[in-house]
Amino acid sequence: MSADRKILLLGKNGQLGWELQRALAPLGTLIALDRHSSEACGDLADLDGLAATVAALRPEAIVNAGAYTAVDKAESDVDTARRINAEAPAALAHAARACGAWLIHYSTDYVFDGSGRDFRDEDAPTGPLNVYGQTKLDGEHAIRASGARHLILRTSWVHAARGGNFARTMLKLAAERERLTVVDDQFGAPTGADLLADLSAHMLREALQRPADADTLSGVFHAVAAGQTSWHAYANHVIDWARRHGQTLAVREIAPVPASTFPTPARRPHNSRLSTGRLQRVFGLTPPPWQAGVDRMLAEVLTPR
Repeated sequence: MSADRKILLLGKNGQLGWELQRALAPLGTLIALDRHSSEACGDLADLDGLAATVAALRPEAIVNAGAYTAVDKAESDVDTARRINAEAPAALAHAARACGAWLIHYSTDYVFDGSGRDFRDEDAPTGPLNVYGQTKLDGEHAIRASGARHLILRTSWVHAARGGNFARTMLKLAAERERLTVVDDQFGAPTGADLLADLSAHMLREALQRPADADTLSGVFHAVAAGQTSWHAYANHVIDWARRHGQTLAVREIAPVPASTFPTPARRPHNSRLSTGRLQRVFGLTPPPWQAGVDRMLAEVLTPR
């Protein structure tokens, strides 16, 4: 790819943003910003600043890895969640259309109501259960209505070796307690931030190399690891792996419990199974099993430095 090609990355220091800095670097000149950047506006709450940044840089691609992800807090902080998750993507989409850029944006399984047991495709009816999911869906709608060329990647249960995640929490608790209780009636696919970043880079490369196929490539895609599990089975996988690799843990029992055991301000979907058929058909990308990504993350987390 041409070094003259400019790619603007927002949210550079989050779990996904950190991996995107690696994955996107070979595609061109990467301009990575966060809300504290001084060289240009990367603050998703500053809509005018974002538009001005895009207009000044005129990138060929904008990758928005920033989001308001405090799911429970969003229930009482609706305005901020809406600004970051809906209004900022709308502003970026209009700015992208004005300069002819592609926009990559990340959404969530929370746009669905989580009913049933089937794997949902991109055209399945939506029905968010909480403010976070609704604002993410509103962001999707704004991007699609803008006329900008876009790749919206819906994902779920994101993990990374960098920062906090479910696996790290389970390992910490398993070292301290003999009995754990973990939800067993919510299902999805743990998806590595590294996998999501690599999929994004492949998709963007294809989009930039095939301008004549923009209408075919543009759209919403489910981007998750293959397979499915529950939080309870996920916890068992993490702890079994840790023990096989020499970790001494106190835990003797991991008890399955319903989600109602842990009431939260925001309702969570029970079924977060997402089909990646469109990703495979349009881009020829087949995500690996979720276990492979979790094992790689655990190896990095537990390797002494």
